[in-house]
Amino acid sequence: MFEPIHRVLDLDPCPNLDAYISSGGRIALDAAREIDPQVILETIADSGLRGRGGAGFPTAKKWLAVMGHNSDTSPTAVLVNGAEGEPSTLKDRFILRNNPYRVIEGALIACEVVGADELVVCVKASFAGELTRLRAVLAEVEAAGWARNIKVRIVAGPDSYLFGEETGLLEVASNRQPFPRVTPPWRRGLSEGDGVEAPASLVDLATTTGDSGAPALVNNVETLANVALIVRHGAAWFREVGTADSPGSIVCTITGDVQRHGVAEFPMGTPLSEVISQIGVGPLDGRRLVAVLPGASSAIIHETNLGVPCTHEDFAKIGSGLGSGGFLCLDDSADLRIIAAGASRFLAVESCGQCTACKRDGIAVASLLATTVEPAGDVDLIATDSLISERLMTITDGARCSLASQQRTVVGSILAYPVLPSASAADAIDRSAELALLMTPLVDILDGAASYDERHLTKNYDWSQDVVDSGQFPAQRLQDVPSCSAPDHIDASVDGVETRTYA
Repeated sequence: MFEPIHRVLDLDPCPNLDAYISSGGRIALDAAREIDPQVILETIADSGLRGRGGAGFPTAKKWLAVMGHNSDTSPTAVLVNGAEGEPSTLKDRFILRNNPYRVIEGALIACEVVGADELVVCVKASFAGELTRLRAVLAEVEAAGWARNIKVRIVAGPDSYLFGEETGLLEVASNRQPFPRVTPPWRRGLSEGDGVEAPASLVDLATTTGDSGAPALVNNVETLANVALIVRHGAAWFREVGTADSPGSIVCTITGDVQRHGVAEFPMGTPLSEVISQIGVGPLDGRRLVAVLPGASSAIIHETNLGVPCTHEDFAKIGSGLGSGGFLCLDDSADLRIIAAGASRFLAVESCGQCTACKRDGIAVASLLATTVEPAGDVDLIATDSLISERLMTITDGARCSLASQQRTVVGSILAYPVLPSASAADAIDRSAELALLMTPLVDILDGAASYDERHLTKNYDWSQDVVDSGQFPAQRLQDVPSCSAPDHIDASVDGVETRTYA
């Protein structure tokens, strides 16, 4: 039987630095400072660790790419991506709440390996509890001498979904809006070099051959927590769970039509049905699960495929993706068109508009889908779906990030989903408002019940909360607006720890 394990998601929260050290913390960091960086890199490569932020990119390969683009004139930076904002996922915040020390240790190890002299921890300003904890943790590790010659700071950024995209995160860390770049992040880091100060929406920040700009390494919270454990225990230990191609564990979030919502860690390869059963207990009384949606990034999963092992390879075989391990469970009372409309609106709103097709066609798809779920509507579904399909064909034209392809994949897969049997009149349930809320970012999970960011339901396509949308794309409206105000707090007693609050 598959059961939750506790590697990166501790059973009990770690209360302070002394408790973390007494449990073996810092051993990996000290070792990394005594061993040749190439040995550490080879250990990460042998472990088979892949990024836990969604794409599953091999961690060692990313580190090697950064090392291969180091600049003689500009320093390398390591950034912790804790800007979690996809619907149905809360795992990074749970890790940060339970043991942020392990994340910071993994990040400092990464600094040693790639030769970075700056560590930037990025989370959303709305993550108030996590920010408070991180401020205290960084003060502790700084006072204990962990950082040595590495400058450490926190970036408390905007709620925009694209803040979590690697190059969008770099833009925010450079005090600009989260508009994705056209370049791999290691080619341009936290400064552009050559005096370039324009936002990503106006310039291409790198050439195909790279330049003298500072490279940057961006890793997800869960990824870096694994790094600390791998360096301490070894690659073979990491591979004791999981599969050959997807070793280690994965932290999963389960929400939707189940008896209990929650977050837990499982060996990779655990069947999705077991993850749902262990966290969610089971479907609501009298219902059956008919589909699972992996956030707003991958194709919907049919009920016949719920036994799929949680690996990148097995999810790809069924035409979906493991993503960040956030799964929205849907039972036979759910109107999948409402889910499609909610997912489409979320992505259309969060599109920055640098790529015209992404924003223009995304808004069109969301608007068309909205007409198909309005109670008073009398819509020709065949004709409307045909128009939606046409927009999905062009939505990725010129796209510099994956948001447009997510729109195509998620919406297209739901509309192609087999038609479900109609509920009987006595069994019919109006769940419109509830289902729309499921496709907004999670705020928290308390006592087995998820809460959602209801502000997103009124967020305009221009990223404002104004009564009337300006009609401008965010990249037009905000191109000259810094993403942060002046620092609200710089802890002078802890050298190198800087906290900034973003508008």
